[in-house]
Amino acid sequence: MKFTHKSAKKIFHFIMIKPSHYDDDGYVIQWVRSSIPSNTLAALYSLAQDCAKRHILGEDVQIHLSAYDETNTRIKIKQLVRLIRKSGGRGLVALAGVQANQFPRAVDMGRQFRAENIQVCIGGFHVSGCLAMLPKIPPDFQDAMDLGISLFAGELENRLELLLQDAFRQELKPLYNYLLDLPSLEGVPGPYLPSSLLKRTAGTRTSFDAGRGCPFQCSFCTIINVQGRKSRYRTPDDLEEIVRVNVAQGVTKFFITDDNLARNKNWEVLFDRLILLREVEGLEMTFTIQVDTLSHKIPRFIEKAGRAGVKRVFIGLESINPQSLAGAQKRQNRITEYRSLFQAWHSIGAHTFAGYILGFPEDTPETILRDIKIIQRELPVDLLEFFILTPLPGSQDHKILYQQGVAMESDMNKYDTVHVTTDHPRMSREEWQDIYRKAWDAYYTPEHVETIIRRAKKWGFEPRKMMFMLLSFYACVRFEQVHPLEGGIFRRKYRKDRRCGMPFEHPLVFYRRFVWETLDKYTRFLAMTLRYLRILRRVEKGTSQPDLIDIAMDPVRHSEWATLDLFTVTDAARTAASRAARPKRPTHPALDTGVHRADEASTPGS
Repeated sequence: MKFTHKSAKKIFHFIMIKPSHYDDDGYVIQWVRSSIPSNTLAALYSLAQDCAKRHILGEDVQIHLSAYDETNTRIKIKQLVRLIRKSGGRGLVALAGVQANQFPRAVDMGRQFRAENIQVCIGGFHVSGCLAMLPKIPPDFQDAMDLGISLFAGELENRLELLLQDAFRQELKPLYNYLLDLPSLEGVPGPYLPSSLLKRTAGTRTSFDAGRGCPFQCSFCTIINVQGRKSRYRTPDDLEEIVRVNVAQGVTKFFITDDNLARNKNWEVLFDRLILLREVEGLEMTFTIQVDTLSHKIPRFIEKAGRAGVKRVFIGLESINPQSLAGAQKRQNRITEYRSLFQAWHSIGAHTFAGYILGFPEDTPETILRDIKIIQRELPVDLLEFFILTPLPGSQDHKILYQQGVAMESDMNKYDTVHVTTDHPRMSREEWQDIYRKAWDAYYTPEHVETIIRRAKKWGFEPRKMMFMLLSFYACVRFEQVHPLEGGIFRRKYRKDRRCGMPFEHPLVFYRRFVWETLDKYTRFLAMTLRYLRILRRVEKGTSQPDLIDIAMDPVRHSEWATLDLFTVTDAARTAASRAARPKRPTHPALDTGVHRADEASTPGS
């Protein structure tokens, strides 16, 4: 008796990889658990899922999806090559969300795949930013394309289908450029990753973007030149779908990756939907968001953020020198609003993370340390994170230096905002790099750690939680020499995962040093943990000796503009305080609240 079978489906492998980057010794920075989930990987995965469901390669083709975040997963290239070949050899490797510092690693991986005749495409902010701002294709882009690596600029919504079809036909173009055609986000599949991948991040946190684009013009920012200044948004229904799908798989912590959620014109209807899900349906979920320094001026924004479940807020403080802020075209950062801003966010139970940039033209090692002391004393900031002012490819700063022929670091791996990449008018490169390291030590002193934990107790926060946040943040810089946003739990290092062109070390040399480094780091980490626990016990028992007056906790008063160092230490600060003290003329309500339509923003900003 004869049986007939349907012909087996063809298989096409779509392998998505978010690359890490190299440390100073050429080894991939990787952890057992990384700190920040990759939103680009999540967005790409959901779009690929949609393509697979719609059988965009034909009913007889099955698309197999694989996603990897190299910050927490070792990429075994030979194993992936065998997987593709075993299924017939059809596939595409997409190196997604590649930033400037990750481009060398992405090309190194791409080179290995291409040597095995596997198709590769690289996309992300670096490719998009360079093509948006530079007059010609950079040499490293041309080198990648000469290897047969395709480059993708712009956003993949409504374009992934075309890319996959080209790859299936083995007809990938060297370059795809959609920078001038930014897609709508309404109704498209929202970012999603399976919980099995999210469990590789600390706290099992996922991410999504509620909108893209920013109306401001910060000279050091790449977002406005990649995602545009005209904002695009997801709908409340889109947002609810993202939340429900993740809560269903046990994921309740979300990072909303919008560069500035406060400038999303739909923020209120989005918050109202989240409030409905939390307060009516009882869904347990918390959010981390990013906002600008005028977010507290928007009526109801902070109050509704608290009800929606916002527990962590990243704020681009950048500097307390108005002259530096104006030079960076970040004039919406008003130092006279900083104290009100942080106190407003603490009032709804949110921890505050503030970014601070080192290396504005007016900065010197002395002024940087002076300003850190002012922040410690007068601003109720929880965690302060430092960045070196970096001319990132895709920013206006980079374009200007490029046009002027100013010398910049040629190694993209160092464009991670923790390495000096160009000259400074008042500091040598060595002094600039040194003050970056000293800045962390200056802020996270045992005395100030105790002050922050004591403030947390007064605000009604859990002191122990604040202690561990401070510990993990500072320890990452102190012992691992990486920024906390690139950090994680337990560093992994593999002898053969080294930068192309650098020799493999002898196993005895490599493993002996790795074991010694690990023991040394965790011995010092244990000592720091015990020191922090002693501080915590003092605060919890009330035996901590606070200053008679904690200025940062004082209610904001107009009279302080004439007394606090924040407003009097420089001429620019005194001018800003004097301007703020003048009687205000009536203005359009949108200007009073800091809300600007993207097509009307005529002043520089965030």
